[in-house]
Amino acid sequence: MSDQMQAEKTRASTWFRSLRDDIVAAFEGLEDSHAKGPFSDMNPGRFEVTETRREGADGEDAGGGLMSVMRGGRVFEKVGVNISTVFGTLGERAQAAMAARKGLPGMKDDPRFWASGISLVAHMQNPHVPAVHMNTRMFWTPHAWWFGGGSDLNPCLEYDEDTAHFHEVQKTHCDKHDRALYPRLKDWADEYFYIPHRKRARGVGGIFLDDHNSGDWGADFSLIQDLGRAFLPAFVPLVEKRRTMAFGETEKNAQLIHRGLYAEYNLVYDRGTKFGLETGHDANAVLMSLPPMAKWV
Repeated sequence: MSDQMQAEKTRASTWFRSLRDDIVAAFEGLEDSHAKGPFSDMNPGRFEVTETRREGADGEDAGGGLMSVMRGGRVFEKVGVNISTVFGTLGERAQAAMAARKGLPGMKDDPRFWASGISLVAHMQNPHVPAVHMNTRMFWTPHAWWFGGGSDLNPCLEYDEDTAHFHEVQKTHCDKHDRALYPRLKDWADEYFYIPHRKRARGVGGIFLDDHNSGDWGADFSLIQDLGRAFLPAFVPLVEKRRTMAFGETEKNAQLIHRGLYAEYNLVYDRGTKFGLETGHDANAVLMSLPPMAKWV
């Protein structure tokens, strides 16, 4: 395996693009098929796709990606499906954070990095349909490489059978690799997506991993692919089940309050948000996870 891992980087970034294309097509398909129930009289939503570019400290090319956002659809009030491949040199604060968290003291001497991934957040029109988040990514430095990501469900109105379905699909995809994996990643998600200042979870959990490097890049890449493949079968059936349900002001109010929790978490704790802003990536792309409307009481 080469020091720069160019072939592996290309495979990973190509996969994230393929996953993005599948999800965008599936979500636009949900918009097209929503023929009855709330918002069915509206025009089906479509993604607006914008190319994002990142510049280094001296104005040099530092990568970029695609920001795909749908607003005001029949099913999705706001959903973003972003991919990016960025590279360059970590700033001092990012170097210090990386060295402290990863135990990579060599970052100061050679702070180059490369990162690629997909990030998705969907906020729904109907409060009965859960919001959802998913991301998978690969990170490389001259000192180490690793994968991370996962997905979690964020309903404002909880249905036990929806939670069970979402977790069961995740478990099935994890069990292909190691039957001990799902319980560990579920616990990790419960810990990671907890909001300390509210003393509650952001949603009903899912799976999460970070800093994943078993030493076998191919096996680890296969795992991260399956975490991505689990997303659509875990989420789409829930949308199809709940999108036709009637709702009123009480349910909408619950949705807006829950979105406030989501915004608080992403702005205060989320590593991806912090990293994106710290490394100079397009702010609109980094903050696409924020809901279109929220409420604090």
